Amino acid sequence: MMKEKNASSQDYFVLLGFSNWPHLELVLFVVILMFYLMTLIGNLFIIILSYLDSHLHTPMYFFLSNLSFLDLCYTTSSIPQLLVNLWGPEKNISYVGCMIQLYFVLALGTAECMLLVVMSYDRYAAVCRPLHYTVLMHPRFCHLLAVASWASGFTTSALHSSFTSWVPLCGHRQVDHFFCEVAALLRLSCVDTRANELTLMVMSSIFVIIPLILILSSYGAIAHAVLRMQSTAGLQKVFGSCGAHLLVVSLFFIPVMCIYLQPPTRGSQDQGKFIALFYTVVTPSLNPLIYTLRNKDVKGAVKRLMRWEREM
Repeated sequence: MMKEKNASSQDYFVLLGFSNWPHLELVLFVVILMFYLMTLIGNLFIIILSYLDSHLHTPMYFFLSNLSFLDLCYTTSSIPQLLVNLWGPEKNISYVGCMIQLYFVLALGTAECMLLVVMSYDRYAAVCRPLHYTVLMHPRFCHLLAVASWASGFTTSALHSSFTSWVPLCGHRQVDHFFCEVAALLRLSCVDTRANELTLMVMSSIFVIIPLILILSSYGAIAHAVLRMQSTAGLQKVFGSCGAHLLVVSLFFIPVMCIYLQPPTRGSQDQGKFIALFYTVVTPSLNPLIYTLRNKDVKGAVKRLMRWEREM
């Protein structure tokens, strides 16, 4: 019988990642590196452009800058470690490093859920309450909403990662995932973890289902307002801004729901790695493209920036 060990006695963990598919590791390394570089370049572009161009000093681009910074932090919390593990034979991560990674992945993932809700409310206010928009989305209130989104993520993560770290682990250190994830760590436990799993399910429901309901409610109201619009130009502007956000919401929430809102099985465990790879690598790299392609505000900002550089 394996002797129980407290988590703090573990020096390191082995992130198995995609070890079951060794022939894919080199391909995955190249593909993930490309997407990671796209994420860095695209999101930094949005942050810098929104800061430099005064025409983009609006609530929409303020929240978009927050989302871009959040995506940068979210991918950087797990992807560099994954790239190191895919490139070399060593797949170890220290116990402290694993707990830090767990904390930031949970915090940033939760914060993104809340920030997407805030962004949908901003679009609701812009389309359904245009005459009151500047009052509803006052800069001070926008900053408060952004802080609340970040704070909710980091506070929730502090509680949840603490509960996970207190669970006693068995002797083996093999985490069957490419990053330190709650469910994968709980599978190493020697004790009954049903209470932890129930907590994970409840928290996932609160920070996935409720935000999704709020987002869909906002877009239900937006759709109702759009149907009453007579202006073709107005319709195009609404579809341009709201359509981009709705696509980003779908790319984030659908994979998350597939992982955290279904009962765990062996098949879903392997499938979950590739789904997690999608929303940690692919989605953050696509967000800048979704928001900037065919976006007249961004194109205008780029032209003004280039003109300013030529004049310098």
